[in-house]
Amino acid sequence: MTDTKKSIHGEWSSRFAFILAATGSAVGLGNIWKFPYITGENGGGAFVIVYLLCVLLIGIPIMMAETMLGRRSRQNPINTMITLADEAGADKNWHYLGWMGVTAGFLILSYYSVIAGWASAYVLKAFTGSFFGADAPAIKELFDGFVASPVQLAFWHTLFMLATMLVVVRGVNTGLEKAVRFLMPSLFVLLMLLVAYAMTFDDYYDQGIKFLFTPDFSKLTANGVLTAMGHAFFTLSLGMGAIMIYGSYLPKDVSISRTVFLIAGTDTAVALLAGIAIFPIVFAAGLEPAAGPGLIFQTLPVAFGNMTGGWLFGILFFVMLVFAALSSSISLIEPAVAWLIENKDMTRQQACIWSGSVTWLLGLGTVFSFNVWSEFKIFDRTIFQLLDYLTANLMLPIGGFCIAVFAGWIMKQQHTEHELDMPNPLSYQVWRILICYVSPAAVFLVFLHVVGVL
Repeated sequence: MTDTKKSIHGEWSSRFAFILAATGSAVGLGNIWKFPYITGENGGGAFVIVYLLCVLLIGIPIMMAETMLGRRSRQNPINTMITLADEAGADKNWHYLGWMGVTAGFLILSYYSVIAGWASAYVLKAFTGSFFGADAPAIKELFDGFVASPVQLAFWHTLFMLATMLVVVRGVNTGLEKAVRFLMPSLFVLLMLLVAYAMTFDDYYDQGIKFLFTPDFSKLTANGVLTAMGHAFFTLSLGMGAIMIYGSYLPKDVSISRTVFLIAGTDTAVALLAGIAIFPIVFAAGLEPAAGPGLIFQTLPVAFGNMTGGWLFGILFFVMLVFAALSSSISLIEPAVAWLIENKDMTRQQACIWSGSVTWLLGLGTVFSFNVWSEFKIFDRTIFQLLDYLTANLMLPIGGFCIAVFAGWIMKQQHTEHELDMPNPLSYQVWRILICYVSPAAVFLVFLHVVGVL
């Protein structure tokens, strides 16, 4: 495979563009509504130490592998696995790994778009003063009324999907790259403004910092370690084809290892800064820390509605959330769009209409899961819960495990060494040990944990 080969879709204009795009893919709602809480609940600084180790031992090696696979092939994830399996003289069934990644990204976006639509709606609610002076029961009633309306949820889901496809239809440079060059710096500015706002709460700021960073090893259980391992894997958008397709647009002269370290570091910094911004506000309002949609759509609106400056910073917070969601959503649909262009002779516009329409339609299942179909269960789960379980608990860990196995055991060593172009032989040997043994074993443990075996 020649070094001069390029993707038919184009190439990132620089290393910085790839860093912004891959960081945008990795930084999503989970960084903001999950990581700070699981950190505080599992020993603060003790959890952060374990988490950083897990990023080093699991996240970074697999992210390097997935980026490498994409860049070597310069194709969508399905064609990538066909091409590279053939090059390695391996079983052609490896192409199912590509299918699983593309399908996982597709399914995730179908429900991610609905939740991102909630955040979009809450920008408007914050702007119109819906939270002003409201107590917890009033905010809960507001949220319950919102999700009970299929028309409202479908409207905001449609709006967010349109925004996603309007970016993707413009291609790699004028669409994806242009979007992340605006979204990511804006997200960082908004996050720093929220941190500055949190610092005005003095004692509560100190309380938030202690909750996040004071090491308490007595709180760090085996379950906490498995949680750290899982988040280190899930936070970097691995196993869903996004990093593979973004890697296929990466210029040959860019160092994969150094770039991936920067992306992982930035993703972690955003998650920690989100905690520094959020928890002083929560504590200052006399509320309990929470995780997930409850934190974002119920706890924080109460805080913003009863604080000086809460109107402005409530708007900024939800705008930041929408930016984080949009930078992730464009990476989730791009693998499917690339496959349709490469394999079905579609134009990018046609591919976007097809993939966007099917994703939107599937998203209606999630919309109705919260209201008219809330009693409809498959394996005792709503459509939303089933999609979440299938992707997060099954497809992504299996995908990550298989990427590690393929890169470590199936690809020829001279190909991985050439493609990664590490600064010295020792660095490459460390990566090989991690990708062959440590990372797949850790992801297997994560899989057992999320399906309830451990």
